[in-house]
Amino acid sequence: MKIYTRTGDQGETGLWGGLRVSKDAPRVQAYGTVDECNAAIGVARAAGVDADLDALLARVQNDLFVVGADLATPGEAANIPRIGAEAVRALEQAIDEMEARLEPLRQFILPGGTPPAAYLHLARTVCRRAERWVVTLSQIEPINPQVAIYLNRLSDLLFVAARYANANAGVPDVPWESPRMRKEKEEDG
Repeated sequence: MKIYTRTGDQGETGLWGGLRVSKDAPRVQAYGTVDECNAAIGVARAAGVDADLDALLARVQNDLFVVGADLATPGEAANIPRIGAEAVRALEQAIDEMEARLEPLRQFILPGGTPPAAYLHLARTVCRRAERWVVTLSQIEPINPQVAIYLNRLSDLLFVAARYANANAGVPDVPWESPRMRKEKEEDG
């Protein structure tokens, strides 16, 4: 299979079914951002997470291929997988299991801690951007409503996974300090 086709040289790309659209179309922005999220999760995995979290993130990466195919396929199409409610439930179950092992969150935290946690926070922000593109797309064209729900839940999972990665490494989350808290700290210091 050849990697380059030259069919996109004029700023268009093909959707499943043959429709050609601009590369900056909301549908392309949505599935492209899902692809970015998938890559960011891959970076987090490569940075080193425990085996259980790695398996969960591998499952999520496979789900994101389904989400991408779903978004790249307008209308009905045979043999195209669609993300469904069962994938959302699996994310919720994983969130609940990780949260049961974590200290309750009592304040806002900054992205950071260990490299895997920081990468998971980055993946979370990319996931949120993908969700925003999906919302934009849904206002223009009909899409599978489970896509937005899945991405919303996935961003929650990535947040909890970042905290989980820090906790497993014995590294505390990075607390946010308000300007008032910083001033008080300086005055006490």
